[in-house]
Amino acid sequence: MSDSESNDYRDLFENAPCGYLTIGPDGRITKVNATLTTWTGFGADRFVGQRLHQFLNMAGRIYYETHIATLLRMQGFFNEFALDFETAAGERLPVIANAAERRDAGGAVLFTALIVIKAADRRRYERQLVDSRSELQKGLANERETAELREQFIAVLGHDLRNPLAAISAGARILQRSGALQQQKELRILDMINSTVTRMSDLIDNILDFARGRLGSGIALHRDAQPLGPVLDQVVDELRTASPHRVIETSFDIVEPVNCDHTRIGQLASNLTANALIHGAPDRPVRVGARTDDREFTLWVANAGEQIPEQAMQRLFEPFFRGEVRNSRNGLGLGLHIASQIAQAHGGRIDVTSTPEETRFVFSMPLVQTGPS
Repeated sequence: MSDSESNDYRDLFENAPCGYLTIGPDGRITKVNATLTTWTGFGADRFVGQRLHQFLNMAGRIYYETHIATLLRMQGFFNEFALDFETAAGERLPVIANAAERRDAGGAVLFTALIVIKAADRRRYERQLVDSRSELQKGLANERETAELREQFIAVLGHDLRNPLAAISAGARILQRSGALQQQKELRILDMINSTVTRMSDLIDNILDFARGRLGSGIALHRDAQPLGPVLDQVVDELRTASPHRVIETSFDIVEPVNCDHTRIGQLASNLTANALIHGAPDRPVRVGARTDDREFTLWVANAGEQIPEQAMQRLFEPFFRGEVRNSRNGLGLGLHIASQIAQAHGGRIDVTSTPEETRFVFSMPLVQTGPS
């Protein structure tokens, strides 16, 4: 080897971008490069003749003696283990190390080569990842706990509201039957109380259905094939009473029995119609229709008014989404969400179209069920 090549190899050894040292068969350091001496602040003469663990912190010494040295004796190498050197200034130097033994033909150890790479940035990054994961897990746990408490609160709130509401409704009915109130103004007040009770009852039903769905029980169905027309007529009559200034036109052509939960379908129709009354043009009628054919039951609700923006169309059935409402009778934003859940429970769906002339919600479900609901 020429002097030039010898100098190149020496420079490569001394100034490599990693620390390098060799350990003799007796476990003492025989050679160290300038890179490692620069990182640690110890000269080469301080390393040579010493054992490696003398330059490690206490945790590193224990790990080296109990794991690294043992594995080196057993398998002759050890890859990517983390150590902490102590520098001359008393600071910690995190490194990632690889070690391999060199043996002669007879299997005797000649020396062990050890390469170390600075790992301060890597350790910091890994620590940040661990901290971030821990914070994320805490955040998820807090969010889950908050969601459970919120949903339990909704369920309890909806349940406890029924008692005073029932008392108000019973009182209004007693007054109506007694004939004690005869003045037109007094009768209008009773009508307003009854319509408000109906509206509050619908809101409570929506709250409880939402809570049940989020708590995992879902919307239960009780199917039968009784006539559905009277249920829809009653729903429309209640909404006409609650909104006497609005016109609701109906067109029902239900000639086939519909095997469904009539109360739930009535709730769906009520939610869709109430939504149309809220968002539809106040001087134009809301149209409600239903029909059956050989295979499908369809119920639709249409209103005139402003077109629903495309962005809002994507979120119509999300809970608590209300969009732009025109008056204070806007509810909680659960009506369409509950309607969509009822549709899904029946194996059906709700489709929406909206143009500058008309917005139409169409619920459709198969008359013949192919599986359990």
